[in-house]
Amino acid sequence: MLSSVLDAPTSMTRARVQVAIHAADPVSRAGVVHYLSPHTAIELVDSDAPGPDTVTVLIADALDDITLAQLRKLVRGKGARVVLVVHQIREPELMEVIASGVGVVVWRHEVTAPRLFQAVLAASRGDSDLPTDLLGRLMARVSSLTRAAQGDAALPAGGLSARETDVLRLVADGLDTKEIAAELSYSERTIKNIMHGLTTRLHLRNRAHAVAYAMREGYI
Repeated sequence: MLSSVLDAPTSMTRARVQVAIHAADPVSRAGVVHYLSPHTAIELVDSDAPGPDTVTVLIADALDDITLAQLRKLVRGKGARVVLVVHQIREPELMEVIASGVGVVVWRHEVTAPRLFQAVLAASRGDSDLPTDLLGRLMARVSSLTRAAQGDAALPAGGLSARETDVLRLVADGLDTKEIAAELSYSERTIKNIMHGLTTRLHLRNRAHAVAYAMREGYI
């Protein structure tokens, strides 16, 4: 089996996901390398060269000002897709993390080789992958901001179609593309096209950003 993978055509090598690692300490970096290096679908690259096609695994103990500035630089400045590995995210930092374009978060105490690999693949596809408790906090936070900003005002009538709203509501419930397609009786390709269309039209970075937008605007 190993020889067949090693002898695979070069086209498979070109399709590998490039991953850069940013860690404050060498032990954390070595741990990520140990988890990801066995995967032939991943190519580890220099941490100074992230770009639009690169997934950057950023490991932090806490989201201080320096780390948040680094997140913004990676996502907005260099167009990298970030997997944030962190101990905790406090309430004041939650919306800033999502607004910066980070759609994949893994708690440090939940990091395993399969979990990290799954997170990297999600980031490479532009999907969101948030811990269940963090997604719940995000939904509660956005709902609170919406109520404070709008009061009893009527919900907006334009911007998202009914179909787009249905898809985003299921994304907010934690369903993946396959589950959403089954729930709405669409093909997976249709769901992907819907998500691509609305994120492109509204200049949204990923699924988490799209959910935050829909909740802020009162659609869900």
